[in-house]
Amino acid sequence: MEKTKASPDRKIRTDLSGRVLKTISYLAITFFAVMSVTPFILLISGSFTSESYIMKNGYGLFPHEATLDAYKLLFQNPDTIIGSYIVTILLTAAGTAGGLIITAMTGYALQRPDFAYRNIVSFYIYFTTLFSGGIVAYYIAIVKWMGLKNSYLAIILPMMVTSWNVILMKNFMKEIPHEISESAMVDGAGNLRIFFQIILPMAKPALATVGLFLALSYWNEWYNSMLFLDNNVAYRPLQLFLYNVVNKADFIRRAGESAGIDASNIPMETTKLAVAVVATGPVILFYPFVQKYFIKGIAIGAVKG
Repeated sequence: MEKTKASPDRKIRTDLSGRVLKTISYLAITFFAVMSVTPFILLISGSFTSESYIMKNGYGLFPHEATLDAYKLLFQNPDTIIGSYIVTILLTAAGTAGGLIITAMTGYALQRPDFAYRNIVSFYIYFTTLFSGGIVAYYIAIVKWMGLKNSYLAIILPMMVTSWNVILMKNFMKEIPHEISESAMVDGAGNLRIFFQIILPMAKPALATVGLFLALSYWNEWYNSMLFLDNNVAYRPLQLFLYNVVNKADFIRRAGESAGIDASNIPMETTKLAVAVVATGPVILFYPFVQKYFIKGIAIGAVKG
């Protein structure tokens, strides 16, 4: 029986509809990309715009009456902000590395069928997402029981492992067949060798996803620093340092206004924008390197139960 050939008109219509659909998709993606980038452009532009222009005319896509007053205010003491940067980078690196190892080990153990108490431990981890002991009990545990007042460990340890990250890692580890571990054991490999040489290389998307979550948490952390670190600490984390800079500038401006002194030359609004630029810049530059793993890890960890 002869095959029916598609008519030239039908083929032309199919090609045309495909091109139209592709064009609409590209236009939609371009539109949403522009809408996503626009706030960052406003942020950067506003940080270089004079305070008086923003107060009168608002924000714009391009700097008007360009000035570096906000950045001069932030970098009045360059040694302090550089020290805060270094402390934040070290805290982020240490916390992310430690959290990844512990979270990966926990997720791998909880998905192994030969772990008899995996359901009990999984329920305990899930239970902690529903209830909290409160800030008073949390402070007493960190300061009195663990003795971590004025220690950077008070920032690293509490954030190192979270229930959400463990659940995400566990769901991803389920995608790795247990037969791989069993065959490695038959060949004489131990548990640690199986975990580090076989399981971890196969779990790169999950590691990138959880690692990004941990890195963002440590990079943006300021609350624990405010609770457990006082002025005796040489350098505070970056976010707390920037938070204090904004608060001090706002206090000086309000004090000047209440005393009848013209404080309009203090770049309050532009300083807030400059703080956002300084704080988020490294994260934006880091994200593209883990984007492909991040999307895959989120999709697998969220869908599989």
